[in-house]
Amino acid sequence: MSLLVSEEKADFNRIKEVTQATSGNISVQIGKLEKAGYISVTKSFKDNYPNTELALTSQGLEAFEEYVETLKGYLNK
Repeated sequence: MSLLVSEEKADFNRIKEVTQATSGNISVQIGKLEKAGYISVTKSFKDNYPNTELALTSQGLEAFEEYVETLKGYLNK
């Protein structure tokens, strides 16, 4: 999610490149984040290839910010 905070949108291959996770793991996480309402998923074709683009929702940004604040609280103890 931090990638989507900084880049606003990212496609599946960009996420795979940055995280170095497997396609299967990324797909599972995308499903969970989409179900939670944290990301939006847009499927299309780009240069005749399937393309999955992800974007952070306002709910996702709020959840991420809460997560960061929680981490800061742990670090400041």
